[in-house]
Amino acid sequence: MKQNLIVTVLVENTVRRQELWGEHGLAFWVDTGEHRVLFDTGQGLALAINASRLQIDLSQADAIVLSHGHYDHTGGLRYAFDHADQSRLFLHPHALIPRYSASDNPAREIGLTSITERELRQQQHRLVWTTGPVEVAPGVFATGEIPRRTTYEDTGGNFFLDAGCSQPDPILDDQALYIPTDEGVVVILGCAHAGAVNTLNYIRELTNQSVHAVVGGTHLVNASLARIAQTIVAIRDMNIRIFAPAHCTGPKAMAMLWTAFPNQISDGAVGMKWTFTRNSGRTFS
Repeated sequence: MKQNLIVTVLVENTVRRQELWGEHGLAFWVDTGEHRVLFDTGQGLALAINASRLQIDLSQADAIVLSHGHYDHTGGLRYAFDHADQSRLFLHPHALIPRYSASDNPAREIGLTSITERELRQQQHRLVWTTGPVEVAPGVFATGEIPRRTTYEDTGGNFFLDAGCSQPDPILDDQALYIPTDEGVVVILGCAHAGAVNTLNYIRELTNQSVHAVVGGTHLVNASLARIAQTIVAIRDMNIRIFAPAHCTGPKAMAMLWTAFPNQISDGAVGMKWTFTRNSGRTFS
């Protein structure tokens, strides 16, 4: 049976409608017709307001998935976890560890603080640890840890596991969401700290399908011109039809991507929505 898959931007840095809120963060609502998935929760200021004004009922989420444990993706977790009290939470174990950014002096804490590890573990029955690929709802998958094979991609910033900034953070918890459809795979990125190309290549291996659409953060904000150029070459070879880079992509990379893919690029602002066709009777590995 044919069903529509609808992907909506709930939280993002930019907004094009007066009644919606923008913030430095990211959250997506994925509706398969039968199930609903919240992917990331933003910083926590805009999630509830935007959901209400977009007529999205967060309590109907079957699953909440965290792309990684940074504040701009987990700040609304307490609200979402409490309101969608029947949902399961999919996260990598490292999403709960302390994290710091050396972009400021002194180092700034950037980890998950909206809800404590103790509070989460009190509802252990709702937690699913995603070290590998896992189906979070029928036909909707999280990658778990992503192999890092390219020579030009890194985590995209000065990230550390300690306030003294002596232990680099490899951000092993970075993961993406992917949904096979009739047109190809739809990929939703959080920040792609494992590298956008690494992520897309891994998803193509997992599904043995081409990538049709990519939306979300690519964390090219601090990337060199050479890395951005190599990313563009790799993405061009994938023949992606819809590409909506957002959030942490950065103005320099955004300009280069819009120039390179004028016919495929889409706006990724709050309220943007994409509809895809999928066959609910198909199964995928």
